[in-house]
Amino acid sequence: MDERALAERLMRYDTSTPDDLRAAAGFVRGWLGSHEIEVDERDHQGLPVLVATVGSRAPDAPRVIFHGHVDVVPARAGQFEPRIEGDRLIGRGAYDMKGALGAMMLATVDAAGQDAVAVQFVCVPDEESDDVDDRSIDALIADGLRGDFAITGEPTDLHIGVEAKGVLAVRIEVTGTAAHGSTPWYGDNAILKAHDAFRRIETLPFSRESSDLFDRPSINLARIIGGDAFNKVPDSCSMDVDIRFLPGQDPGAILAQIREIRDVGIVKTFIREPAIVSRQSPYVLALRNALAGAIEGEPLSVGRDGASDAVSFLRVGVPAVEFGPIGGGHHGPEEWVSIRSLGRYRQALGDLVRTLPGWLAGDGEDPGLRALEGGLA
Repeated sequence: MDERALAERLMRYDTSTPDDLRAAAGFVRGWLGSHEIEVDERDHQGLPVLVATVGSRAPDAPRVIFHGHVDVVPARAGQFEPRIEGDRLIGRGAYDMKGALGAMMLATVDAAGQDAVAVQFVCVPDEESDDVDDRSIDALIADGLRGDFAITGEPTDLHIGVEAKGVLAVRIEVTGTAAHGSTPWYGDNAILKAHDAFRRIETLPFSRESSDLFDRPSINLARIIGGDAFNKVPDSCSMDVDIRFLPGQDPGAILAQIREIRDVGIVKTFIREPAIVSRQSPYVLALRNALAGAIEGEPLSVGRDGASDAVSFLRVGVPAVEFGPIGGGHHGPEEWVSIRSLGRYRQALGDLVRTLPGWLAGDGEDPGLRALEGGLA
């Protein structure tokens, strides 16, 4: 199979469901096994986690982790039947991230033929999960998974994602005054107040800040729950606000700004720190050098609006970047990945493995890694 065929095969599994997650993981394991790569399958909350190691077994060899996830967000049934329009492979998971996962599988097979670098392929089933407190990648790391450099194949359009926004998930309760639905002027509608409160959050001082890779934080009204009867003015409302804050911003200060809004109470929060890796890391520069041979133009660094498992590696001191093929529309109805970019992506991963020992020995040039865009760039 080439990159496109492997991506199409993976996309046909509805891996927003446990049964197809298991089936897709079985395919990944069987495909790698057919290329004489031994795969260790572990169980996490009833779902399969796959780990395979190829290349050098020397304890002092550089170790690179190819990290991918096979799960996707839910979609309509037709989105799991891939279709092709020109260079675009369209369907759920094409961009996030079964195209990259298939290319990583092929790059792992490519790396099996060398003995200078240890390459560890990791495929998790729960990167898209709402359960932020119990992820399989954190369990693997707690069990000792380590490397010198980790690449997670999230969408980056063949740029190198050296930063990602942090996550501040906030459950907010808004209070009002109940009244009969026929006389709403006697009440104080909590649902309408919640909407007004969200609009206030969008204009708070933190929302207008920027950084060298980001022009603003992201603020999304993810869920709103209110009202208990058709003929009653609702006197309470809850809403979940998803804030992706910038590196350098303090989530505590953001929460303090929200608490200043009248009739608003914060009842639950979840905070995940931003992902930051130095653009001068020798492993980041080695990837830049490898990517330069696979694309036209200059490789650039970018900031990612979404969170990923890269932060789990960074917490234990493993430099980690997001790096994936070209595409668009992830989580949307017309998600797509560039077929040509899948081959370039595989080539860049292979060139990284091939050139890494020489680069670490000081044989490569250091052109640096410029930022693509940002509010202060």
